[in-house]
Amino acid sequence: MIWRSVVGKLSVTILLLVLVVLTVLTILLTQFFENFYDNQAREQLTKMADRLVLIMENDENKEEAIRITSEMAEAYSMSIMIIDENQESFITPNSFSDAPYIPVSVFSDNEQLSSVVDEGKKIYINDDFPVLSKGNESAHTMIIYGEPYKTGNGKGGVYVYQSIENITKTTNHTKYLIFLAAGIAIILTIIFAFFLSTRITAPLRKMREAATSVAKGEFDMKVPILTHDEIGELGMTFNRMGRQLKNNITALNQEKEQLTSILSSMADGVITFDRKMKILVTNPPADRFLQAFYYESGMKSEVKGTVPIAVTQLFQQVVSLESEQMTEIDIQGRSWVIVMTPLYDHSVIRGAVAVLRDMTEERRMDKLREDFVANVSHELKTPIAMLQGYSEAIVDDVAESEEEKKELAGIILDESKRMGRLVNELLDLARLEAGHMKLHYTLLAIPPFAERIVRKFQGPAKDRDIQLTLEISGIRNEMEIDPDRIEQVLTNLIDNAIRHTSHGGFVRLTIESSEMAVKFFIKDNGSGIKEEDLPFVFERFYKGDKARTRGKSGGTGLGLAIARNIVEAHGGQINVHSKNNEGTTFSFVIPRTVK
Repeated sequence: MIWRSVVGKLSVTILLLVLVVLTVLTILLTQFFENFYDNQAREQLTKMADRLVLIMENDENKEEAIRITSEMAEAYSMSIMIIDENQESFITPNSFSDAPYIPVSVFSDNEQLSSVVDEGKKIYINDDFPVLSKGNESAHTMIIYGEPYKTGNGKGGVYVYQSIENITKTTNHTKYLIFLAAGIAIILTIIFAFFLSTRITAPLRKMREAATSVAKGEFDMKVPILTHDEIGELGMTFNRMGRQLKNNITALNQEKEQLTSILSSMADGVITFDRKMKILVTNPPADRFLQAFYYESGMKSEVKGTVPIAVTQLFQQVVSLESEQMTEIDIQGRSWVIVMTPLYDHSVIRGAVAVLRDMTEERRMDKLREDFVANVSHELKTPIAMLQGYSEAIVDDVAESEEEKKELAGIILDESKRMGRLVNELLDLARLEAGHMKLHYTLLAIPPFAERIVRKFQGPAKDRDIQLTLEISGIRNEMEIDPDRIEQVLTNLIDNAIRHTSHGGFVRLTIESSEMAVKFFIKDNGSGIKEEDLPFVFERFYKGDKARTRGKSGGTGLGLAIARNIVEAHGGQINVHSKNNEGTTFSFVIPRTVK
């Protein structure tokens, strides 16, 4: 955990650095003071010995001089021994304090010590010697400096010595002070390092908290600026970065919302693929396309990322050819044109975008135009041929009698009227579909209006032995409509019902009136309409009986299309329910809201 914290790392680094420096410094100081005290002791012993040699060689009052010098040596915890060539000492240590001293015999018995007097050598010895202290003899490590002297009466040696324990005590005391200072320095370093690290890293911790908040989406989080150094500048830079990041995120969100709105409002479907053909983005029309594909393929709607094989092949062509490709597929009875374009990441293709356009209505309109031209041509072909044929018969005097000529002229008149009706109905249908047909609303009483229409068809119904009845129910029997147009709808529906009902059948007009709307039902028990023809009954030129001749009893196939447009112009709806050979029921609803 320490190495995962900046405070810990910085504190430990400073502490280790100080420890290394103090350790090296302590070792150097210890060695220095050990050598220093050893050299100092040797220097003091040498100076003291030189002084005694001068006294022995030149001073007439030797005893007084030696006494004064001995007192000085005692002040420095030194002992003096002066021995002549006869191995007799000039100073008896007992005359001084109780300081430890080396017996005279040791100086004469030791080869190195005796060489001072015998051979005139200067010696410096650091060794263990027997020492008398308060009447007790024990071994001590002593530093002894010996120097020879010469007088007119003979020669001898001056020995100045000191116990190593004094130097050791001084050295140990110095070491103690060094270690104490080092310990205090370490403690102060720990406190200073922690304080310094905490102070330095406090802004960093604030920045870490702010960075965590920014990572969570809280872009308003700011770092407090506590200092004006590099860390303070880092904090100001972080705050600027946060503001800039917030602005960029806001701009990206706005662009994303704008793109989402554009995609959602598009009439065309859009699907974006990545390099592996994984679906990234879709819009509602594209979702409907995929749902239709899932339904047709028998897959659950939860299955994501699956597209038709034609789309997969189109994607492969786009990636391999690196160009826009197009195809058209049919799903659930609807035609889709798919245009796919590659997406680039610099010069590398990173995916593709497919635009799907539902061309069902266009295809239907194309078919309607083709059917319209074909049906109009077919509808006009027969009367034109008849007009041409009978006109030529009259011109060529084929009809000899006046009656035959009148009969031919009557046929020509009927066919011309039929052509006129066809043209008028086409014009009415065109005006209704374009919204140019103006309705003339009138407050109309429903019962007499309906009775008049039913009476109009009683003759044809009796001729076919069909029972035509009227039923009216409801609380309000008045409504505001365009009576001519509604009569046109009812006339067309009742006429169709009578013509498609066999002898002995029935046709019933039922009107139900309420506060909100008026409902009309035209029911028969005739031949009915096949199930596959039901979706097309309100199309132009639809005829349920495909084998019906186009004579006087045959219609133009525009009546139901005109009826639907008239009802919708009144704000209503028209429907049909039928079973083959069981009868048909047409119904339409006209709301009471005045248009």
